[in-house]
Amino acid sequence: MVLWSVLHAFDILLWLFVAGSVFYVVFFSIIPIFFHNRHQNANDINAVDGTLRRFLILFPAYHEDAVIVNSVTTFLCQDYPKEHYQITVISDHMEETTNQRLSELPITLLNPVFEKSSKAKAMQYAIQQTEKPFDNVVVMDADNIVRSDFLSRLNILCAQYDAIQCHRCAKNANNDVAVLDGVSEEINNTIFRQAHNLVGLSSALIGSGMCFDYDLFRRNVFQLSTAGEDRELEALLLCQGVFIKYAAEIPVFDEKVSNHDNFQRQRMRWMTAQMQSLSRQLPKIPKAFLHGNINFIDKTIQQALIPRSILLVFLSVMSLLTTITAPVHSIKWWGLLLLLGGSLFIAIPSELRSRALIGKTVAIPGLVLRMLTNLLHMDKNNTDFIHTEHITE
Repeated sequence: MVLWSVLHAFDILLWLFVAGSVFYVVFFSIIPIFFHNRHQNANDINAVDGTLRRFLILFPAYHEDAVIVNSVTTFLCQDYPKEHYQITVISDHMEETTNQRLSELPITLLNPVFEKSSKAKAMQYAIQQTEKPFDNVVVMDADNIVRSDFLSRLNILCAQYDAIQCHRCAKNANNDVAVLDGVSEEINNTIFRQAHNLVGLSSALIGSGMCFDYDLFRRNVFQLSTAGEDRELEALLLCQGVFIKYAAEIPVFDEKVSNHDNFQRQRMRWMTAQMQSLSRQLPKIPKAFLHGNINFIDKTIQQALIPRSILLVFLSVMSLLTTITAPVHSIKWWGLLLLLGGSLFIAIPSELRSRALIGKTVAIPGLVLRMLTNLLHMDKNNTDFIHTEHITE
């Protein structure tokens, strides 16, 4: 009897712990349903102030020979005046043939030599080497593709916001892993960006397709020191009271990982960055409460959330296990599983929902197993840059 009481108490505590992550997802998944009309479009003529801002476009590129030339060439097709933007590629450990092709384009090519490479170091180096005055800086990934009106749309929003996260979406869906990765990103867009803006909270940053006031970026970029530079930068901005706008109508097409090894490397980087961010932000929570910094408190809570794919598998296992061992107590686990599954379905854009997508969920357990393997090798003090290979041109 005593043993059963202990197990029951542990079951309740475990459920409460998991429920926190589930309810957070549920709340922000349903927000767009009730506030779907509260959306500001970058084409709103009232937002135009007539200024043509000068943009510095940064492409940090570490071993990105397969994709960088195509991305830069595509970006050069902007309908924005050429004299009002400069593309800077920070070529880190790329082949000479790639550098030669880049040098033939109307861009600035930098070739730093880092003892230990990182995206933060690449951006810092680029800012140090920049002499021209700019109004805004845009950070891209080497595989990112944008439309010709990208800067024109950004120019409108920059009249009102100092920090903007564009809508990063998938440019490939070549297998189950890539499709699930793309859907996962859209769920993140709904929960951590669109829904947050709708209730007056800052959008999360995602590492690329980001635009900042130049002076703001310059002041903060030299404080970045880990491989989770986007989370670091986001925390710095929120501490300063900077609101981050999510531009859902400005797409940035991003290559999704299409094999299990790349998926594991990418998630290792994300999980390490999440742990590092949580450990750095927790000590600042009392000050955030004292100053009423809801955005920073919310961001810290995000770092403590259990990854959704792990939640799905864990809840499935617990629901089945308790059904066998204690059917009455299984109801609360099945309830959490249904809540999570339903909220994630709602968070997926309607155009991506299909029967085919449901069939691809069979790949989730294998991907989760790789994520759990990462936990055994994760070092929260590790600042090494974990590169995810790109395969498309």
